[in-house]
This record gives sequence, C-alpha cells and structure tokens, in this order.
Amino acid sequence: MALRRTEERHAEAGGIDLLPDEDVLARLADAQVEAAASVRAAREPLARAARLAADTVAKGGRIAYAAAGSSALMALADGLELPGTFGIAPEQVIVLIAGGAAALHTLAGAPEDDLDEARRAVVEAGLGPADCLIAVTASGSTPYALAALEEARARAVPTIAIANNAGAPVLERADIAVVLATPPEIVAGSTRMGAGTAQKIALNMLSTLMAIRLGHVHDGFMVNLKADNQKLKARAVGIVAAIAGCGEAEAGTLLDRAGGSVKTATLLAAGATSRVDAEALLQDAGWRLRPALSMLKGDARARTQAS
Repeated sequence: MALRRTEERHAEAGGIDLLPDEDVLARLADAQVEAAASVRAAREPLARAARLAADTVAKGGRIAYAAAGSSALMALADGLELPGTFGIAPEQVIVLIAGGAAALHTLAGAPEDDLDEARRAVVEAGLGPADCLIAVTASGSTPYALAALEEARARAVPTIAIANNAGAPVLERADIAVVLATPPEIVAGSTRMGAGTAQKIALNMLSTLMAIRLGHVHDGFMVNLKADNQKLKARAVGIVAAIAGCGEAEAGTLLDRAGGSVKTATLLAAGATSRVDAEALLQDAGWRLRPALSMLKGDARARTQAS
C-alpha cells in the first residue's frame, strides 16, 4: 500500500534536531501555516456540509461528531462551544469519542480500533434520518470513524467525512467528502500538528457558516449567544448597544426585559412594544434578526401612513 501523505516525511524535517531552538520553531510555524492554507481548497464541500448541518438543526435534528485521538479533540472543541457561542441546544450536539470519557484523561491509541464501540455509540445515541454525522480522521481510515460512519449510513443518517488524505475510505463512503490536503508533518505522522490544525479550522468554518445560515450571526455579532457568565453578559450588552445604536445602560435594561435574548432586546430597542411581540416577530422571521427588524420597520411605516 502506498504511504499516506500524513505519514510521509516533510521536506524541511531533515536535521531538524540539530538546529537552534528558534530555527526549529520557525519550521514548525511555517508547517502550520502551510497546513492551514489547505483548507481554502475545501470551501465547496464545506459549504455543502454547513448547509446540511444548518438544515438538520433547523428541523430539530442533531449533529454528531465521530472521531478518535487528536481528531476527537478537534471535534470536541468545536461541538462543545456551539451552545454557548451560537445558542444551539446542547441536546442537539453529540460528540462520539473512541474510548469514551476516559479518552479525555488518557488518549490511548487502542480504542480507535474498536469497531463495536463505534457502532454501539451510534446506536445508543439513537441517530436517525433527521440527524447528521460528521466523521473526522486524519488518515481517513481510522476504524472507529469508519465504523461510526457506516453504522450511521445503515440507519439512513446523512454523513459528512473530513480527512487529510485524498481517496481515503471514509471519504468514499460519506455523502459529503471534505479533503484537507495538508502537507506531511514536520514530525512524520504526528497529525496533532498540521492535520489537526486544518481540521480545527475546517470544523470552525463549517459550524460558523451553519450558525450564520441559521440566523445566529448578524453583522459579525453572535446574536444567539448564551450569556451565562459576566464576560458574556457584558458582550451581550455591547452587541445590543452596537446593533440598536443605544447606550449600554439602556441595552442592559432591554436585555433584562428580553430574558437575556440579544435578538429580542434588539427588537425592543427598535420599537417592538413588548417581549411577546418581539418574539412573535422573530418566530415569523424564522428566528432571524435581520428580517424581523425589516418586518418591524415595515409595520412602523404602515402605521405612520395610516395615521
């Protein structure tokens, strides 16, 4: 079998152990930048993947990530942040990791070969046609990721695969295949480095585009964030003030009236008469702030013309 690109030796790796510290770090940094650049070529399949994820969440379905080792850590980092950053319901995000919770303490290699665990995880999660599964694997042939994807397909779950080797088995079996053609690693086979960086970027792009299409980002602001600490409460105040063009004190008061919802508070600032009315506007607008604001302004103009 031909050597996978993720296992090849990087052209700049020779003699790296003999170089001064800063020169070693320069090569490591350059390799990370080179790996990150590979994600741009994957924009088309990532866009399709984001659309699938957005449609799934909008209809009440769940996004499940399935991965092992370093790829699992990238998936976990992306999935765990979706509720706080974009207000996605926690029960709509599932992360299936080879080795389960124990992998967060000791990232052992053996669990990634456990096909039965992967299949069982998909079954126990109750994944079905209304959900979607994202399998992430640098090699593209990790048994855990492959088995999870195959079990998902057997249950008619739409699937997305992200891998760093073109032509990898996981890519051939997924509904949407995302190839991140990263260069060989400076430390051959250590895919926690360049491949992992590219995976992190790709997953961030996928989930952020998903959130944008769900209406959870407005002019670059996270308008569906869950403000459950002081930093995020202050951020919510700043977002309402920036969008509505009001002072922070007023924004804070409106957020209190809105039950902490940035979208609702912004509509109150724009003239909605009550929280109930603002939420009704949002519901009519598919929970998207921009069309809700347009509807509110249209109602205001109609009332002005009628008077």
